[in-house]
Amino acid sequence: MRGPLGAVIGRYPSSDGSVPIDGGIIRHNRKCRDIAFLVIFIAFWVAMIVNSSFGFNQGNPLRLTYGLDYKGNVCGDRHADPGLRELELRYWLNPNQVYQSGLKDGQLKLENARSICLLDCPIPAEDSLNWVCDYPEGEIRLNMDDWIDRNYDYFEFLTPAMRNSSLQLQGPCYPVLFPSVNVYWSCQYLARVSNLSLKHWQQMGGVNINEDIIIDKSIHKTVNSRSSVLKRYMADIGKSWPVLIVCGGILPLFLSVIWLLMIRHFVAAMPWITVSLFNILIISVTMFYYLKAGWIGNDAISPIIGVHDPYYHVSARELNHIRAVAVLMTFIMVVAILTSIAIVRRILMATSVLKASDRVREQGNGDSPPWLLVAMPAFLCYVAAKVIGEVQALIIFPIIPYLMLAIFYMFWISAALHLFSSGQVVQNKCNSNCCAYDLVSKSVNCDRCCGYSIHYTPHIAIAIFFHLFGCYWATQFFIASSSTVIAGSVASYYWARGETSPEIPFLPVISSMKRLLRYSLGSVALGSLIVSFVESIRFILESIRRKMKIGGTTPDSWYGKAAFYSSRGCLRGIEWTIKSVNRNAYIMIAITGKSFCRASAIATELIMNNILRIGRVNVIGDVILFLGKLCVSLSSAVFAFLMLDTHKYRSAHNKISSPLFPVLVCWGLGYVVATLFFGVVEMSIDTIILSFCQDSEEHQGTAQYAPPLLIETLNDQNEMQRLTQ
Repeated sequence: MRGPLGAVIGRYPSSDGSVPIDGGIIRHNRKCRDIAFLVIFIAFWVAMIVNSSFGFNQGNPLRLTYGLDYKGNVCGDRHADPGLRELELRYWLNPNQVYQSGLKDGQLKLENARSICLLDCPIPAEDSLNWVCDYPEGEIRLNMDDWIDRNYDYFEFLTPAMRNSSLQLQGPCYPVLFPSVNVYWSCQYLARVSNLSLKHWQQMGGVNINEDIIIDKSIHKTVNSRSSVLKRYMADIGKSWPVLIVCGGILPLFLSVIWLLMIRHFVAAMPWITVSLFNILIISVTMFYYLKAGWIGNDAISPIIGVHDPYYHVSARELNHIRAVAVLMTFIMVVAILTSIAIVRRILMATSVLKASDRVREQGNGDSPPWLLVAMPAFLCYVAAKVIGEVQALIIFPIIPYLMLAIFYMFWISAALHLFSSGQVVQNKCNSNCCAYDLVSKSVNCDRCCGYSIHYTPHIAIAIFFHLFGCYWATQFFIASSSTVIAGSVASYYWARGETSPEIPFLPVISSMKRLLRYSLGSVALGSLIVSFVESIRFILESIRRKMKIGGTTPDSWYGKAAFYSSRGCLRGIEWTIKSVNRNAYIMIAITGKSFCRASAIATELIMNNILRIGRVNVIGDVILFLGKLCVSLSSAVFAFLMLDTHKYRSAHNKISSPLFPVLVCWGLGYVVATLFFGVVEMSIDTIILSFCQDSEEHQGTAQYAPPLLIETLNDQNEMQRLTQ
């Protein structure tokens, strides 16, 4: 049986009933707790830095967007040999190689076909035969700028031997017989050969050119592979970094501060404002997805970059993903609207009680009305708003963890882009038979037939997973630290009978920060690690479940299916329970200075002993706060859509393949920022409740330190007896 905390908490009156000035706030002999986990957290950060340095040394984010030429250079890389700055489009020179790579039983793969980097995709001439020649080197005395100005054509400078090899499709020059279009920075052939160019080619004695429609599908299949789509999604995040800063950082900061100010001054109106705004925003986000999916208007995303034939359409995985998300958002929107309708009546009763409570107290009625149960969340928000008004530093305190998280996210995203592109460029091993003219050796060479590709080793996948886990753990750690500081500040206010020093308005917050940094960082590291570990396990099991479902290996028996699907619900329940326990544990850590496990036990015992009192006040309030977070994050998503719809992100160089990932990242960042700031209200309410319960236990059921409004709200014995019956 744990002893009372009153001996170590707050200011207790002296013999004459006055509060001693030097009593301090939450002062007692504290010790550093859970030091081992703080050491683990520091070691993990060192490992994160080492892991990220590997990505910075080995990675090249250009690989996420642009392809490789036949020399292994990344298109657009100014440091390549030759320099390929602004030459971002990959073009396959030999149409017969493209055709062979599309055959089911063909030995030649497209990554082994000869490709170079160009500024734009070539098109056939209307009255002659255009040529695209290899990079100028050897006897070809042209620099790269002159080569580009000549539309990559120096056929007139070739010797008879070079011309003969070019007519055999062995280079160094190749005919432009098929029109091509820029599809995600790769020139995709259209299966429409130019009859006039083909006639010139045949008259010059060129070899036979395969004209089958398969030449259209070969490049399309490579461009739309899963790995290519994932790389483009990651590249979209790097290209849209201004959108992430504005819509994922600055905008949610501004909206969160406004929300805190409004909850302080307009408590009764905030539920209505929050629910109405939430429904408007979720409908807006859903409509934006419909627009980008092409189901509304003509603004669907297109894989083709630049001007193209309007009658030619290219499908892409990105469009299918947008449509799938649009369907999912439709389902979420319907559920959200129905849920809002379900809680409207509760909100109506709660807001009406806030207005009627003053009249009840003025009439001198000592008994709480029976409808007080409905209004308790509103009363607690009112009390929390009063605390925030007294301890005004709570409004601006979240800016500190916000800035730390902002710095961390900028470093993390940059390292993630380099890690995802940190594969090694190696030459393929191939058995295909192909030859090409080598301008340096002045002969046809058949030894360098194999192309280059990016090789990813298993340790890169482990490094990426480690990086993702580190992001989640660091995020949880900063949120937990912020919650602990807020809880310590509010508890100081409560146990000091609501007294604050007008000369030092930052004193409770500063003191709480000192206690956290000196004694409780290890406990916070342990709590955030538990949440991150459980979430990672749930993510892994969920991935396995999806793969088993796709592979048709799900259990056939009724018991197997029941266990298969119930495990998902159990993991979600465990995750929610741990997050709830952690939040209460942080409160007791801030109050008592105990270790994480001991604080969790104290908080759990308090909650179990006061389950009726706590359970009836914390449902609607949590729903409103959760909707408030979604309002901020949805606003970030809406503005991200608007920014990504500008010309900057629809043009060739900065064009993003899909707004899906940048919008989701802005959505997530907005939710994290809102969690930091809304944690002021959440932790204030939870800290007040737990402090009230502890206060009641120490004083035979009568809280001596609680404000009168809180006593009226939580200490309604008649209502408790009715609930018990």
